[in-house]
Amino acid sequence: MSLFQALIMGIVQGLTEFIPVSSSAHLVLVPWALGWSGNTLAFDTMLHWGTLLAVGVYFWSDWISLAKGFFRSLTTSGPWNTKPGGRLHETSSKLAWWVILATIPAALIGFAFEGFFEALFSSVAAVGFFLLVTALILFLAERFTHGWRPLREMRPSDALLVGLAQAGAIVPGISRSGSTISMGMARNLTREAAARFSFILSAPAILGAGLLQLTKLASEGITGSDVAVMAVGFVAAAVTGYLCIKYLLAYLRRGSLYVFSAYCAVVGAIVLAITLF
Repeated sequence: MSLFQALIMGIVQGLTEFIPVSSSAHLVLVPWALGWSGNTLAFDTMLHWGTLLAVGVYFWSDWISLAKGFFRSLTTSGPWNTKPGGRLHETSSKLAWWVILATIPAALIGFAFEGFFEALFSSVAAVGFFLLVTALILFLAERFTHGWRPLREMRPSDALLVGLAQAGAIVPGISRSGSTISMGMARNLTREAAARFSFILSAPAILGAGLLQLTKLASEGITGSDVAVMAVGFVAAAVTGYLCIKYLLAYLRRGSLYVFSAYCAVVGAIVLAITLF
């Protein structure tokens, strides 16, 4: 892989990890469309860690607040009591536990069906089909949901359902951000609140996937020539991901999901037409 290819793939990862159009689909489709070889495991790992850095930096104050809230919830009297003085009274304490709760489904399902999900990445037609599914999810969320609840009113049932939506997004072509934002909106969270929780929730998911990939890299090794390529991809993904989070949150305060739904529908239909006909 050339440095130019690494730059392009880093930008693709940074954009599509948070814009609801499926980063996994684009990491398959862009090399396929341009005639490039697929990403190596090492390079793919660095792209994901680049977007992990973006989430960590952008939501740094949120992570500090969540960490403090989590530890306070372990020491305050009244387990699981949401009244003043109880463990889960503060918003930061509740959200810390909701992030943990929402992370569990994807971790369990991803571990149990890892081989099945990996096989789907080799099918361009499957990626195209699941992009159409993402288009439908986004359209339904925008058309039929009218959320009004802020993030501080999120409940454990909301977190669990958003976590299940994230688990379904392990399939390439199903947007992780799209499915989790849509589920949050379906649970009557505002679009901005759903997006904020979705982006925060991405951190443990990306971290877990990255750690799993690192264990596999132990047997592959990394050559010296790979270092520059991975560094370019990492920086491109981190910078692009940070800017994407910033401007997407601002857009979602007033903008709709229809534009992303239309994009997924068009790209999915083109991919299916090329691969099947």
